[in-house]
Amino acid sequence: MSENEVVSSEQTLIPLQIPEKRELEIPGAPPVRLQTLDLARHIAIAPDHKQYVVATFADRNLGRDYVTTIYPQQGGYHTLVRLPLCEYVFSDPDEALQRHVELVQVIQQGKLRSYLKEK
Repeated sequence: MSENEVVSSEQTLIPLQIPEKRELEIPGAPPVRLQTLDLARHIAIAPDHKQYVVATFADRNLGRDYVTTIYPQQGGYHTLVRLPLCEYVFSDPDEALQRHVELVQVIQQGKLRSYLKEK
């Protein structure tokens, strides 16, 4: 094969759309280092000392604009990303961040189970 020959491939690169990072402070919820597509990520601790990671991220490459989700933590540091407790999809980043704050506060108040039943 010469240098000028092009190999036919059906694979194409999809440009990664990185969202604008936002500072979001929530009392009593330490922030976690943001992943590439994150708008916000915090650790929320329930009154029974269970820990959760609440993450809001852009997911446009999979057809969803913004996703806010809760992941349980095990051992205080293993985030169980394959076992989300819930996911909410939004087209507006401000709405997603509003739900993010709401979820952290619900967890801190120990009302997560009843909140998930309502929503």
